[in-house]
Amino acid sequence: MNNPIKYLFLLLLSVGTFTLSTAQYKTKALQDNIKTVQVSIVGSNKFAEPVIELKGNQVIKISFDEMSHDSHNYLYTVEHCNVDWTPSSISPLEWANGFTSNITVTDEQMSQNTTVNYTHYAISLPNEDLRFKVSGNYVISFYEDSNPDVKVATACFSIVDSKVAVDATVRGNTDIDINGKMQQLDFTILTGNYAIDNPLSELKLIVCQNGRYDNMVTDLTPNSITKNKIGYTNNKALIFEGGIEYHSFDISSIYAFGEGVNKIRFYDPYYHAELFPDKIDPWAAYIYKQDVDGKFVVNIQNQDDDDVWADYILVHFTLPTEKPFFDGFVYLLGGFNYNQLDDAVRMTYNTTLNAYEKTVLLKQGGYNYLYGFVQKGTSTASTKQIESSHWETENKYTIYIYQRAFGDRYDKLIGVKILQSGK
Repeated sequence: MNNPIKYLFLLLLSVGTFTLSTAQYKTKALQDNIKTVQVSIVGSNKFAEPVIELKGNQVIKISFDEMSHDSHNYLYTVEHCNVDWTPSSISPLEWANGFTSNITVTDEQMSQNTTVNYTHYAISLPNEDLRFKVSGNYVISFYEDSNPDVKVATACFSIVDSKVAVDATVRGNTDIDINGKMQQLDFTILTGNYAIDNPLSELKLIVCQNGRYDNMVTDLTPNSITKNKIGYTNNKALIFEGGIEYHSFDISSIYAFGEGVNKIRFYDPYYHAELFPDKIDPWAAYIYKQDVDGKFVVNIQNQDDDDVWADYILVHFTLPTEKPFFDGFVYLLGGFNYNQLDDAVRMTYNTTLNAYEKTVLLKQGGYNYLYGFVQKGTSTASTKQIESSHWETENKYTIYIYQRAFGDRYDKLIGVKILQSGK
């Protein structure tokens, strides 16, 4: 083979290397008038990861709010995706039984007795019109008036056909420090009688900490392979910053101030919730706080239907500091912004108050958040510069195991492991 570029390309394919494309789908709102896109499992823990079994009875619910009481004709299309959340090459006939495109959203409800008008839209899958035939990643794209080129929201979930098990641990003893600021994830894939002929070329893994994208690990090579075990231990790529326990606040009531809320006032046309100011302390000791690893839940006190009775409130975050960071930026990090580091959660420095500030419109409920520092020229958030990092911190790690054997045309999801670190 005389072409060195072609040779390098084939070599990368042979070890299963891949990176997540900038064109990848993510769960997020794509228009300013769309808020609170949620993907959940019906009847399950509200904080469960959006993964269901291929041959199980679980149902995925996807919902969002359009910020008016105007009539909108929303439709959706379902797509099967590769491991990197780009559209796969297999046809709908291969992965679905039923309709997969231009499906009308029929479940819509106007908000009730709220200061901010919105209409709640929801769908559930699988349903009587659509059943899934294969495992892997799936995305739902919502659009209006049969115009799929102008999406208003996308929602992602996965279907697993469990073929392998995973034995995993998290420890504070790492190559970087010993019981310091970092956590080492080790795991072994237990294949049993399931055939994986060439793990190096067939397997592709994704490892997430608390559902975050910025520190997601996608390029992993096993360091041991035996007859029925594939090991990923002492891998430097699997050393994560421990971070801190998430901050929490509760805005489920506008009358009784919940956790983290200093005061709530109404300034037409919104309620405003002012959170207690947080504190920059890069040397802070570890403090255990119960959290839900960055998730949020919509909730309003003394009402049965949170989806349409919960109001929208402008939430004010404040992080005092005598001077701003000149070498990077401060972001709010959490599921309420789909773990995206973008302008919607980038804080600005107020020179009059000597504090970082951000105001975010959120639906009533309970929320987790962190302050993440992103150094200029990088894209990964760190808590070390603001509130330290600790190996004891409870974090949720999710390991997704995909397989594309020789001759296969799509990435099968053959195993998912969820592991809680810390105490």
